[in-house]
Amino acid sequence: MSDAAGGPTPQRRPQQRKQVLLRLDPLVHDALARWASDELRSANAQIEFLLRKALKEAGRLPGDTGPLPRRGRPPGGPPPGPPPT
Repeated sequence: MSDAAGGPTPQRRPQQRKQVLLRLDPLVHDALARWASDELRSANAQIEFLLRKALKEAGRLPGDTGPLPRRGRPPGGPPPGPPPT
């Protein structure tokens, strides 16, 4: 394949997550951190959850947006340890 200039089309790499510096009022951060803890999320995951929810409700969440990344232990599977003999 080639691009409009006739050169090779660059390979699409999986999109990396963006990093954003966010300044919050300390009391807002404390409330957010408590809420996140109540829902077993990090403050960062809670912010992303709330932003996605607001974008979806406003009809502005892109259709090809991937799911929230799951953190922690993968579901199911055998317990860790040596294989049975």
